[in-house]
Amino acid sequence: MTPFRHTHVSGEDWRQILAQAAAELRGATGNLGFVYVTEPLSPNLDEVLDALRLATKVEHWCGAVAGGICATGVESYERPALAAMVADLPTDAFRVFPPIVSDLKAFDAEQKSWLGNQLPYTALVHADPGNGQTKALIEQLAARTATGFLVGGLSSATAGKETRLIADEPCGGGLSGVLLSDAVAVQTGLSQGCTPIGPQRRITEAQRNVIVQLDGRPALDVFREDIGAELARDLNQVGGLIFAGLPIRGSDTGDYLVRNLIGIDTNKRLLAIAELVEHGQDLMFCRRDLDSAREDMVRMLRHLKGRLKQPPSGGIYVSCLGRGASLFGEDAEELKLIQEHLGEVPLVGFFANGEIFQDRMYGYTGVLTLFTG
Repeated sequence: MTPFRHTHVSGEDWRQILAQAAAELRGATGNLGFVYVTEPLSPNLDEVLDALRLATKVEHWCGAVAGGICATGVESYERPALAAMVADLPTDAFRVFPPIVSDLKAFDAEQKSWLGNQLPYTALVHADPGNGQTKALIEQLAARTATGFLVGGLSSATAGKETRLIADEPCGGGLSGVLLSDAVAVQTGLSQGCTPIGPQRRITEAQRNVIVQLDGRPALDVFREDIGAELARDLNQVGGLIFAGLPIRGSDTGDYLVRNLIGIDTNKRLLAIAELVEHGQDLMFCRRDLDSAREDMVRMLRHLKGRLKQPPSGGIYVSCLGRGASLFGEDAEELKLIQEHLGEVPLVGFFANGEIFQDRMYGYTGVLTLFTG
């Protein structure tokens, strides 16, 4: 397979960045572009798309503005930077769709005009974290694919700033991206950034996001037991280190959703987490550190590589903004792990405010999608 053309450029002057990116992509063969830019380039999205279209003659582009972006072996944060890739896909095998803000009526009509009664195979999506319906829209869109599978992430723009996505033009406010037919072969993998500690527990009393009892005992008592004596002596240590893991019902791969601990009441012995929970639901506590994240990343990469019949032509990587330099270090270690295991695969992506895999929003994960045929 012919590798997709891609580029990653950073600097101080957005005009020079655009000129270099355009020069590196000029003449690329393809029909769909992916582009991710850091926030300093957000005001210049129109110029970015104009320059890329002029250089490549590719009309259709999708992507997002983010707090950090990545490409093969490199990461960029805060300073002006751009990562772009031109994919050469089978004719009429994809459709870029504009933001879905509240319902899928317009989407359904457009999809039917493209595939008739058939369903898209999967979709790469970008979402606005400020839309309160994002979670429901992800579930509804996934149900409209043949695989029930989406990949992607939520834009990680700075709080208070406008979220900007790209779906043929700058946009925002909802869920947008590109639908892929079954003519586009992809392989996907999910890497968790945490490791479970202690056994699975059963929530036996809860009020919304506040856990009152686990296994019939005060939630904080169970928490102290599971995290170990050292951490239990000083609960101020657990912030950013210990999380709640919610096993996904029906999963045959042990997947779980990681959610922040947002409150501890030592008097009433309660725990609050960043997710609504209910009586009878399972929960386990997880530890987030570099060793566990690297170990799971390597596991995911080896599993993906074992499924490949030939080198992929390109890939999209969406990682949590809490991973990257914050967890793996300043030297793009996370992206270099991919490079080490898969070789010089053309790759672009971004660091997200939440990752999308199948029909769910995750946290502290990495989602890798490879184009394999």
